[in-house]
Order: sequence, then structure tokens, then C-alpha cells
Amino acid sequence: MDVRTIGHWCDGAAWSGTSARSAAVTDPATGEVSGRVLLAGRSDAEVVIAAAVRAAAGWRRASLATRSKVLFRFRELVDARKEELAAIITAEHGKTLDDALGEVSRGLEVVEFACGIGHLQKGEFSEQASTGIDVHSKRQPLGVVGIISPFNFPAMVPMWFFPIAIATGNAVVLKPSEKDPGASLWMAQQWREAGLPDGVFNVLQGDKVAVDALLDSPDVASISFVGSTPIARYVYERASAAGKRVQALGGAKNHMVVLPDADLDLVADSAVNAAFGSAGERCMAVSVLVAVGPIVDTVIGKLQDRLAGLRVGDGRSGCDMGPLITREHRDKVASYITAGVEAGAKLVVDGRDVSVPGDGFFLGPTVFDQVTPEMSIYTDEIFGPVLSVVRVETYEQAVDLVNSSPYGNGVALFTTDGGAARRFEEEVQVGMIGINVPVPVPIAAYSFGGWKSSLFGDTHAHGAEGVRFFTRLKVVTSRWPDPSVAPSRGLELAFPTHA
Repeated sequence: MDVRTIGHWCDGAAWSGTSARSAAVTDPATGEVSGRVLLAGRSDAEVVIAAAVRAAAGWRRASLATRSKVLFRFRELVDARKEELAAIITAEHGKTLDDALGEVSRGLEVVEFACGIGHLQKGEFSEQASTGIDVHSKRQPLGVVGIISPFNFPAMVPMWFFPIAIATGNAVVLKPSEKDPGASLWMAQQWREAGLPDGVFNVLQGDKVAVDALLDSPDVASISFVGSTPIARYVYERASAAGKRVQALGGAKNHMVVLPDADLDLVADSAVNAAFGSAGERCMAVSVLVAVGPIVDTVIGKLQDRLAGLRVGDGRSGCDMGPLITREHRDKVASYITAGVEAGAKLVVDGRDVSVPGDGFFLGPTVFDQVTPEMSIYTDEIFGPVLSVVRVETYEQAVDLVNSSPYGNGVALFTTDGGAARRFEEEVQVGMIGINVPVPVPIAAYSFGGWKSSLFGDTHAHGAEGVRFFTRLKVVTSRWPDPSVAPSRGLELAFPTHA
């Protein structure tokens, strides 16, 4: 296999930088090294950020009509060539081609939302707020914004942020995961073809050195981050200390609560789809199924039936589930399975038994029963194809279990009882809730983000909150004296009031 070099994108063109460091990019389905990604040094980061600063000064002055046209062109280019992008994602991440296409489509929803920037960025106006005085508000861009994205969605997660950032007049520096960096450069090329001015969209490849450079730079006004909770906390604290606006989306431990009246066939299908899609490498994956009452044995039987026919293999071969991202991550997830057995959980389906030809990073779907809250397979975000079944007797116990988790990203309730669903929506302490929907990722017009240790900062991704995050609000109070009326009454040192 030819090993390609994957570099940066700076000021509208591919760029190699000056750092001599690089890292291997592997094909998870074969274990082969397919490329080497360049890892930026501090000086490389400064060059890329400087290009963004120069571009931001002009782009902020571009009309809303101009920005919308570029966004529409970008959307059309990506949609027409989405199979190309999906193939890059599958080759570097390992998820199936269908899953990769779904990722691209969900990312494009945010681009489509941002195409309406002429409406989204409108201010407000109050005529004659006080005698002879008008008040209006406007939203203006921040300048240069940094985006640090994870390996599990190399196209969709960046698209949660950069379409809105660009639409609102900012310049972007994207730091993708070094594990699957190819999608970022492909998207940069589409931006150039769409007519985006050079320097408005930049890609800085790298590791912690590149991340810290973005967090520390006085020229970067904001940071958008998605990743594990410990790193999200680090990003939030370091960037906030540097005076930046930050939205840092962290980890998750998502529960799926099943009430006794639920449609158990829908439950089984949904649990398999949500737990094992993308090999469980999703922050919205269901990793805990909470069965209320006597239904648990029936649910587990239906899970076993469905998993018996699930195909694991190369994501390009038409299988149902692909490999994990790296050999090290596969081994870490396998170690959790061992820990669960040693802790006393009942191993119903063992993913370590899967056999796929070649040297890929495969692990099959795994199901545990009789899991208790003190076990590491319950407490930790495993980020792999491991589903833990917890038995409770009542609805109240299920809600207490969910609410006691330090995470609050996503949760699902399966029931046919509308009253129970309404009560659940009110009582559960989680940011995104699904009712008979296992992966409740909101559409682009709404905002994505959790509660508690799943989010650092107050602003969620995309939707109206995304527009607010990438803009600063100004309120202007103005008076234009009318020469036909009496002049000013003179000095008035009292605090001004409205009349």
C-alpha cells in the first residue's frame, strides 16, 4: 500500500509546515499504515493562525448574500461528492460506508441551516424606545475561531461548528484528530472550489502541541471541542484562563430505560443499533440498558437473536459493523470485558470471540447482564461495542440511576405510556432525551449538548446557540436631534431614565 503524506491546509493551499514530527495513519480493517500525518509545532500553528487573522479581517466585511452563496456552493459540492468523503472516513476510521454516508448527511444538515444566515443573524430594532431615541442590536463575528474535533466523526463534528462560524463572518482553524485526518483536507478543497476566500478555512494537523497552541494563542477568540471528559475539562480550563469563549463537549454514559409496557421488538432492534453502530464509538451510543421489572430475560433473548446474525468485518465489504479505530483502543475495550467478568457480571455475548481474516482491529458486540453501578463497565465510558444490562424494579429506581451518573449527554425511554414519557422528560437530568428514539441527536435547527460532566461551558453546538456562540452582541442607543423641535434642556446629572 502506498503511504501518503497528510499535511496542513493554510491560506487556501496544502502546506507541509516546518516540523519534522509525524504519526502513522492506519487502516483499521487491515492494520496497514496508509499514511503519515504531519504533526504541527508551535511555529507551524502560529503561521496558520496568522493566515486566519488576515482572512478574518476581510471576510467579516463580506455581505450576508456573499456568505450564503459560498455556503450553498459548498453544500452542493459535498452532497454531489459525498461518496468520496464517505470512502475516506471508512478507510481511516473503519465505520461502514453506509454509516459514513449517514455522518456526511447529518453534517450537511448544519450547512443547510447556516445557509439561512441572513435570517439567523438578524438583530432587533425598537423605534422611539425613549423620546427621540432608537435602540437596535447587531451580532458581529468573533474573528478567528478554533475547532478541535475527535476521531469518531471526522466530518460531522467539524460540520457542527465551521458552517455557522464561517456564515457569521469568522475565520476557522480546524485541528482534526491525527487518527483520521484525511476528511479535513478533502473538505478544505471543497471550500476552495466553492469560492471561500483563502485563509477563512484552515486545517492544522497535530497532537497536543497543536491543541495547546490554539488554546494559548491571543489571536484565537473561541474554542469548540468534542472529546472525552478529562480532556474537555482541560481544554475548558486552559482556554478560559486565556480569556477565550469555550464550548467543550465531553464524554457520556447513555442509558436506555425500558418500561414493562414497551414494544420489546422495537427495544431489541433499537438497542442493537444504538449500542453497536460504529462499533460503539459514538458519544451518543447506548451503553446501558435499564430494564424495569420482569421483562429483562425476554429483552436479552431478543438481543441474542439479533446479534447472532450481525456481521463484523471491513466496512467496505457490506458488513454491519466495522473495526475499532486502533489496536490500542481495541485492546483497551477488550480489557473492560475481562474486568466485567472478574467483577461478577454475567457475560451473555462475548465480542472477543469474533474472528475476521487479516490483522484489523476487530471486536464483536458484547452484552453483559446483572451489571451493578460500582462495576467499571458501568461507571466508565468504554467507547466500544459493550452493552451493560442493569435490572431495576421500578420506574423511580431507573430515573435515580440515570440521575446519579456524573454524565448527562443522552438518554432514551421506551414505553407506550404517554404519561410516563412526559414525567420522564420532566424528571431526568440529561441534556438530550429520546422517547422511543435510541439516539436522540437533534436536528440542526436545535442545539446539541449535554449536562453535568458532558459539557463544559454554557453553549451547545449548532442551532440558535451556535449562532450566539460565534457572534458578539452589540446594542446601540442612538439619538438624531430633529432641528424642528426644541433644543436640549441643558445639563441633567441625574441617572438617565426613559420617557
